[in-house]
Amino acid sequence: MEILRFIESVRTPFWDGFFSIVTRLGEEMILIALFCVIFWCINKKTGYVIGIVFFLSSLIVQGMKPIFRIDRPWVADPTFTTVEGVVRAATGYAFPSGHTQAAAAYMMPLGVLLKHKAFKIAFFTLAVLVAFSRMYLGVHYLSDVVVSLAITLAITLLAVKFIAEAPECSKCDLAISLILLSVSAVVIILAVALYHSDTTTAAQLRDSILAAGAGAGFAVGTYIERTYIKFSVKAQNIPMQVLKCLLGIAGTIGIQEGARIIGSGLVADGIRYFLMILWLTAIYPLIIKRFFTAKDA
Repeated sequence: MEILRFIESVRTPFWDGFFSIVTRLGEEMILIALFCVIFWCINKKTGYVIGIVFFLSSLIVQGMKPIFRIDRPWVADPTFTTVEGVVRAATGYAFPSGHTQAAAAYMMPLGVLLKHKAFKIAFFTLAVLVAFSRMYLGVHYLSDVVVSLAITLAITLLAVKFIAEAPECSKCDLAISLILLSVSAVVIILAVALYHSDTTTAAQLRDSILAAGAGAGFAVGTYIERTYIKFSVKAQNIPMQVLKCLLGIAGTIGIQEGARIIGSGLVADGIRYFLMILWLTAIYPLIIKRFFTAKDA
């Protein structure tokens, strides 16, 4: 808490604004849009690796939160102040930092995979800046962001070594999907057990359920795509690439909002995120293969 108190004492309006912008690099819709551009239009395997890092690290981090149940800094110490406007988006428990994990899960794989040294430095710097922004804004402790960075880096290195740098393998794809499904199931079982034992609340478990639903959607969707669909990222021209992204992202938002008709609560939220990620990884790729793929692909 001493570190956060020191940061609190040296905040300025300029840095408040700067880190409020930097922290947005870990927000959901920005990351979804980035994944869509990479997976649908640039490099499918890179998108696949990023997705594995993102969803597996998210499941681990969101599974740890209700186990440790560490309160946010302003809850633990009501005299501590955060930067204005950041509390509403800081959901769930503090440890580990989901925001840091989300940003690092995109930045670190790109930093490892890209060959140019300047890009490596840039992406790893961005990951650290997002982590520090969470402390500067007053929503996380040092331990929260360090553990998230460490978990994400470890998964990144494993994913690059055993997936990005390895030849495609249908049995490996099945194994990865089963691992993700198994971890998703463990997170759901843990959440149910903690909820029914009155250890924590539904609100505190929501992010865990979202991670489980999304992780399961990625496991199922990518296995279907890599086994049966096998779309190409190539389109007829750049305008078609842009249109492909815009329509796909619009469909993602439509599913995210439209699926609310199934109701509210933890189960409904988990199903909604499962469907959203299934759209990203299997349903829309099928549409891409039918309508957007270049003839020579």
